[in-house]
Amino acid sequence: MAVLLILFSSILYTYIRHSVQSELEASLIKQARYLMARFPDLSATLRDPRQQKILRQTLHIDARIASDASHGAEKLHFETLQDQNRSYLEGHFPYRTRSRTPTYLMLRYDVTQPIHMMHEVFRAIVLLNLIAMALILFVAFILSDMLIAPIHYFSRRLARMNENILESIDLEKIPKEFRPLGHSINLLVARIKSHLLYKKELFVGTAHELKTPLAVIKTRSQVALIKKEADPRQIQNALRDNIETVDRMNQMIGAILEFGRAEGAQFDHPRTFDIIAYLEKKVQEFRLLAHDEGKKVRAQLSPETLSMTLQPLLLEQILQNLLQNGLRYTPEGGVLELRSRVEGDRFILEILDEGPGIDESQDLFAPFKRGQDSPGAGLGLFLVKSAADALEAEVSLHNRGDRSGTVARVVLPIETSPTSSQTFHET
Repeated sequence: MAVLLILFSSILYTYIRHSVQSELEASLIKQARYLMARFPDLSATLRDPRQQKILRQTLHIDARIASDASHGAEKLHFETLQDQNRSYLEGHFPYRTRSRTPTYLMLRYDVTQPIHMMHEVFRAIVLLNLIAMALILFVAFILSDMLIAPIHYFSRRLARMNENILESIDLEKIPKEFRPLGHSINLLVARIKSHLLYKKELFVGTAHELKTPLAVIKTRSQVALIKKEADPRQIQNALRDNIETVDRMNQMIGAILEFGRAEGAQFDHPRTFDIIAYLEKKVQEFRLLAHDEGKKVRAQLSPETLSMTLQPLLLEQILQNLLQNGLRYTPEGGVLELRSRVEGDRFILEILDEGPGIDESQDLFAPFKRGQDSPGAGLGLFLVKSAADALEAEVSLHNRGDRSGTVARVVLPIETSPTSSQTFHET
């Protein structure tokens, strides 16, 4: 800052000094021309003391004719002279005489006052720049403090947060300029809360769901051992029931492992691909499955093409679970329909089945929540919700209004990525 101040002041002072110097030189040139034109015999005129006095009083100059061989013939030049505390500007104007030595009309003008004025101007410039720099620093300090205060507020709030204390930021306590950031942090906190809540429910539900069948297996085994004359057929039935219970437990463990893979898929690198072409391939796959069960799959996809950037594994988990659920609850001879459309900056995907519908009062996305006659472990929709949250998508379930059945809706934000060069191809 100080270097810029000195540089700016020096440039401004040099410009002012050059302008004043040019004006003074131009004034001397004009006076020299006037004297040469006014007095044909200028040498004789300047030797007259009365004329010299008149020139001092009217033009404020001293004039004389002199020889000066140091600058060559016919060369106009100016010199700045110092005499005690006075400063003078002296102009040497070529003047033709019969002498061979270069002769000049020399006009001397007292420039003490202009130079003093320039020095005062320079001091004023420096003073004003110092005051301006002080004001700028003062304003910058105040503004920086105003800008840093909300950042410190965010830092303190985030530093106090942990998995047990997740508090939203009060947007009224921060400047309006930082409220979008605060709103984004609150959304993130809400997502973390929901994620932790579902995880806790998953752990508690897993322990409960595994503890019950283990207790059943233990009881059956103890009963079989207690009976001294047990019928081999009863023992076989007990073993068969235990195997079925173990299979259900394995199914549940497999679903939990699938959730773990879904968690890892959230860190998959987003890729750009045509989501309409991807959906058409997925429809073809489920048409084959539906044909074997005497059902149909129909698609109404719009627009014709749409490039989106997201993690394909997360989208795969969402579609796979929703399409499997829809196909499972669609009765034989029924139709499972897949629709898509674009509304503004959102891509809306709907899967409509013809099943019995759902109980909309229940949170079916919670872990181990099962629908009517559901043979699964109750983690499919929980995986769907987790994957949708990772994609910043919205997922919902509600009953159809036109007939019996369920509508699963997935709303994806459309974000183009011009720098992305990767393309996902489903195999």
